[in-house]
Amino acid sequence: MHPDPCFHQADREACRRLVEQIGFAMIFAGTPDGPRVVHAPVVWAGENAIQFHIARRNPIAPHLAGGAAVCVVNGPDAYISPRWYSDRTQVPTWNYVAVELEGSVRRLDEDALRAQIVTLIATSEARVEHGDAWSLNEAPSGDVDAMVQEIIGFELAIDAWRPTFKLSQNKSDAERARVAGYLGAAGATDMAAWMRNQAT
Repeated sequence: MHPDPCFHQADREACRRLVEQIGFAMIFAGTPDGPRVVHAPVVWAGENAIQFHIARRNPIAPHLAGGAAVCVVNGPDAYISPRWYSDRTQVPTWNYVAVELEGSVRRLDEDALRAQIVTLIATSEARVEHGDAWSLNEAPSGDVDAMVQEIIGFELAIDAWRPTFKLSQNKSDAERARVAGYLGAAGATDMAAWMRNQAT
């Protein structure tokens, strides 16, 4: 989390929307070999928990259950050039949106893992624009069973939320609008939209 409180986001629902929209995270945990990270799709499991699964052979897998972990979901980010400010003596910076979720991890049983997979597929397929939605029952049951044996499901019970929405809130409305305009022209349309939509 950024130390400047003007970049903190207190709106839990906004954080939830970001996590749902991105649907992919980095999970950090300590292991006997040092800190490790794994990348995984995530789904909500109630108000204060997320679920994910990883390959059974992943070196971090044996060290997650029963321990603490940090889940990081990254939204858009963009370099901010001083040339876009009215005062060019300012320094460059980087705007970004990220949500850190810290908590304890437990392993899911097979039924809960299968339910997570069904939810993940349905959520992801809803984002696809062309063709009919795909469902797990279209895959041969033997293939699904084999896949389930190759992965492990987990749930992280969220103890701490640490979101950072760094969108030039420390600048004037006019300056932010100017920077958003340059970002949009440069192709960073997602960040430009976040800056325009975020209240000061």
